[in-house]
Formats: sequence, C-alpha cells, structure tokens
Amino acid sequence: MRLVFATDDLVRAGRSFKGFPLLLDNDCWPLEPAQAFLWETLAGTGAVSSKLTWEHYGRWLYDFFAFLNANSLQWNEPAKPTGFGVVARYRDWSLGQLRLKPTTVNQRLSLVVRFYEWAKRNGHIDHVPFAYREVQRGQPLGFLAHVADSSSVTARPDVKVREHLSPPKFLTDEQVRICREARLSDSQRLLFDLMARTGLRSCEARTFPLKYVFNPRLRKDLKPGQILRVDLNPTDMELKYSKPRSIDIPWSLMEDMNAYAVHRRQGLKRTEMTDTGVLILNEIGNPYSRTGVVAVMKGIERRVGFHVRAHMLRHTYGTYTLRTLRKSASFTGEPLLYVRDRMGHSDVQTTAVYLHLINQLEAQLVLAHEDHVDQLFAKAAGAD
Repeated sequence: MRLVFATDDLVRAGRSFKGFPLLLDNDCWPLEPAQAFLWETLAGTGAVSSKLTWEHYGRWLYDFFAFLNANSLQWNEPAKPTGFGVVARYRDWSLGQLRLKPTTVNQRLSLVVRFYEWAKRNGHIDHVPFAYREVQRGQPLGFLAHVADSSSVTARPDVKVREHLSPPKFLTDEQVRICREARLSDSQRLLFDLMARTGLRSCEARTFPLKYVFNPRLRKDLKPGQILRVDLNPTDMELKYSKPRSIDIPWSLMEDMNAYAVHRRQGLKRTEMTDTGVLILNEIGNPYSRTGVVAVMKGIERRVGFHVRAHMLRHTYGTYTLRTLRKSASFTGEPLLYVRDRMGHSDVQTTAVYLHLINQLEAQLVLAHEDHVDQLFAKAAGAD
C-alpha cells in the first residue's frame, strides 16, 4: 500500500487537484472504495478545499487501511460481536502500541466511521462494524451556557474512546526567552517568532509569503512602534479552511522579517527559477515542510530541556495576548473576539479555552512572587 499526493498533472473538469491524497493498493491501483469516498467527501461537494484537510484525511484513512493490510484483515469482514470488529482492533492498536492520545485516536476514528457509513449508504456493505449508543450532547461553556438544550442526545459510535480534555500547553515568557537564546539559525528563530508573536499555525508560518514583508520605516503613513495589520489570503499561502483573515504584526518583528528577506534570505535561495516566494527558507534554500518544522521544534527542545512544539507557540500568543488586552485600560474592543479573529478560530468557544490558561498563568505568577518573598525573608533572617 502507498499514499501519494497528486501533482499538477491531476486535473478534473478543468480544475487542478495538486496535493490531493491518492490511496494505492499493493499493485498500485486505486484502493477502492476508499478512494471514491475521498473524492466524494473532499472534492465532490467543494465544501472542503483546504489542502491541509486533504492531507489529514488521506493520512488518517491510509493509516487505517495500512493497519488492515499489515494484519491481513478485510475492511468489509462479516459481522462480529461488538468490540471484536476491525475498527475496534484498530482503536486498541492505536491506543496500545502507538500510545496515541485519545483525542488523536478519536479524530481518526471519526473519519473511519464516516467511511463505513458512506459505504453502507452506497451499497458496498450491509452493516457497519460498530454499534451506537445515546449520549448527552456537549454543553456550551461560560456565557453561552444558557443556550444549551439539556434534553438533546446524539448517537455516538461505541468504538470511540473517552477523552479527558486537558488545557492546551503554552510557554511562559521565561521559556520563550530561553528558546530564543538557544543556538538557532536566522531562519529557525524567525519561524519561532512568527508563530509566537502572531499566533500563526505551523502551516501558515512556513508558507508566509515574502511579498507581505516590507520595511515599515519607509512608509510615511506609519508611526514607529505601531502594530501592523496584514491581510492573509489563501491564494498566497496555506490557511486553515482557506479562510482569509488579518493578523497584527509587531513593528519590531516586521523589521526583523524585512532584514531577513533583504540579507539572509538572498544567501539561502537557490535560483530565481526555483524561488517559491515563501519568506522563510531552510538551510538548503527550500521552504520548510511540515516535518521540517517538527524537526526544528524538537531541535529547540533538545537544547533547552523542556517541551516545545509549534502549536504551543500559537497557544502562547493566544494566552498572553488575551491576558494583556483584558488588563489594558486603553483597549476598547472585546478581547476574546479580537483574539478569535487574529487566530482564525471558527467558534469563540475555541478561543475561550485561553481564559483557563490565563488563570493558570496568574497562579504561576503568584507562586513566583511567593518564592521571591520567601527568599527575601530568608536573607533577612540570615542577616539577623
């Protein structure tokens, strides 16, 4: 089995499907009906146009069928008792041998469940290898709790696992300082700063366009030190859901980006013919890949001795920006909505998780203050 991603050569009805996931069997033929499911789900309705979503769906479905292939299992096997079907075995393998988080496993299972439901609707099978149970719908939190329907229930596939949600991880300001002082290349440091100071996702930071960068000191309409609004367009870079949005870039960061573009980047890019127009290039002059960003974060982690991931930088931005705006006497907007729009969240409830992180941050600051006071009293006692 193989998973490949289409090139520009894949064109259907005049539309290029570059990056579309192609599942191939052992003889390099399309793996059916899984490939037909991907076409209908990702391309048939046009509702999913994000290439990042294409990649995720392709990898998740490939992961399931590769598991079946490695264990000589058939996806359309005869009915078995609950808990002994191929989907349940895949779940147990993912949790046991791979030690994946329940949230990750459930993401993949959601797609597998959709595939089986699609296969049953289209007559490929006469049963799905799992049962359903009724569960209470999740309730909105905080200021949206009053709109909840306490009587509503939904059917949940019994193969899914219970999730114990933990708050997102973020870096403290001291940890950010330590990371930036580590031995990083100019490209690695700029990649780190772009995510930590603007809240960009990994895929967005590594595809950030060179043409968005300018020298702010040459703009007569700008005042030194101001925040710079930049409009992001999915035709220029990868954006989740292919949804345009605006971000605010600090003046000093734009200066760093411009200096990198003018000086460092010129020495990294290979030739004008191969220049993709992406701002940040790796050491061989290519844009960073998804795995390349992961490698950069793991390299930082090895140097500093604590956990560092790209999504933590995004959460760091969200946490500290929300905290700063909530304490600001001059900011007149709604901090939660501002952070939602800058980070590109589709639902303000996603942004609201940073309220919990602020409480965690405040507790850390209180403990740090108490430690400082303890040290002062200890010194005073020693002097006596």
